[in-house]
Amino acid sequence: MPATQPPASLPSFDKLLAPTVYAMRALGGSANVRELGAKLLELLQLPEEVTSYRRNGASMNEVLYRAAWARTYLKHDGVLQATARGVWALTARGQRVTPDDLSALPGRVRKSRTPAQLNKPGEESPEQEVAAEQSWQDDLLAILRALSPDGFERLCQRVLRESGFTKVEVTGKTGDGGIDGVGVLRIQLISFQVLFQCKRYRDTVGAGAIRDFRGAMVGRTDKGLFITTGRFTPDAQREATRDGAPPIELIDGEDFCKLLLSLRIGTKVEVVERVVLLPDVLQNI
Repeated sequence: MPATQPPASLPSFDKLLAPTVYAMRALGGSANVRELGAKLLELLQLPEEVTSYRRNGASMNEVLYRAAWARTYLKHDGVLQATARGVWALTARGQRVTPDDLSALPGRVRKSRTPAQLNKPGEESPEQEVAAEQSWQDDLLAILRALSPDGFERLCQRVLRESGFTKVEVTGKTGDGGIDGVGVLRIQLISFQVLFQCKRYRDTVGAGAIRDFRGAMVGRTDKGLFITTGRFTPDAQREATRDGAPPIELIDGEDFCKLLLSLRIGTKVEVVERVVLLPDVLQNI
């Protein structure tokens, strides 16, 4: 169950300014929101109780929500710029900004801008940024979590087939270490047998589940794929790519939603026509 009170060690948005800049630098100066969030959590090394905390009704963890506010302040101070939807880049100022500059940044931004100017018309606020990306995903995840276990396994089977896998079989054997199926992925002249596990989780998947899955793979294949409607903890992500162990590819609920959208399985994109008035054109005819 998610915590009802914020953990005491939950960082405020101003404490995320410097880590956001360091994360951007580590990523080469530009990143999409997902890449930036993953790198930020990697740098912060926060305990799981903090990274999994969500306010009531929120679909994004509170650290990443506050990080969105940090990006807003960094943008208004000229440290970051939004180059495209969901893609951010360091400016020339951001490349050389110092820790002292960042400490004084919140006060400087509040002094130079009114609250209304922090979210100017035509620019997305952190709430809008989160809502625009996740509203349809939340609805889709609710549908996926309501599927029967067999139904979700068949859906994963179809997704893998349409993603280029062949000989995809759902096994779902009791006592099989969590292995739900197997498929073959061919890349040019080389083919790989891939074992997969697909679970309809609402909350997080920890490192223990990844270790158990890897244990079930031993002697059968070195390639594994773990699909869930939930989220992977930072520890689970590190365990999946741990040095000296067979890597396991992770697909969380957000990734799975985007995959369904790209394959147009149970989803479609509608373009809504909107009338825009151009009074200047009419007045100057």
